[in-house]
Amino acid sequence: MKIYTKTGDKGNTSLFGGTIVPKDHLRIESYGTVDELNSSLALVIEHLSEDIAFKDQLYRIQHLLFNIGSNLAMDPNNKFDLPCVDDHDIEFLEHQMDEWNESLPELKSFILPGGNKSNAFAHLARTICRRAERRVVALSNVEDLDNVIIRYLNRLSDYLFVLCRWISHMDNVDEVKWTSS
Repeated sequence: MKIYTKTGDKGNTSLFGGTIVPKDHLRIESYGTVDELNSSLALVIEHLSEDIAFKDQLYRIQHLLFNIGSNLAMDPNNKFDLPCVDDHDIEFLEHQMDEWNESLPELKSFILPGGNKSNAFAHLARTICRRAERRVVALSNVEDLDNVIIRYLNRLSDYLFVLCRWISHMDNVDEVKWTSS
């Protein structure tokens, strides 16, 4: 199978289902940003300490992001029964954040990205997640989407923020606190 189709040579691509749309279509922008988020999570995983037990969580999140991307790549007029995310996936993120927060110091200031590589990459993933959420919200304003996708991305960005704090805690690295000066 050839990987190239040449349909992109004129700035177009096809949705899952066959509809041809311009590459700057909001649907393409949405699933492209989710794909970028997924790639950034690979950086987080690769820079975590080897003994970090929650890498499997991040691999699971990558699979769920691929599910979201496939749903966003689907032609809205040709619905297919594809896996996505559900309330249980959101509840898992909430539960994990609650568990981590029990061991973390109280948050008393804004935190800047950094401290070590894994923390910096996790912050990068968090900001890409926020952008993906904005793109999907914009798409939902013009096309019908399952709201669970927006809720999942919103909760995932919160999860990634707490993950940043947890990484600093686990690696015994001081969080970079923002000062106004």
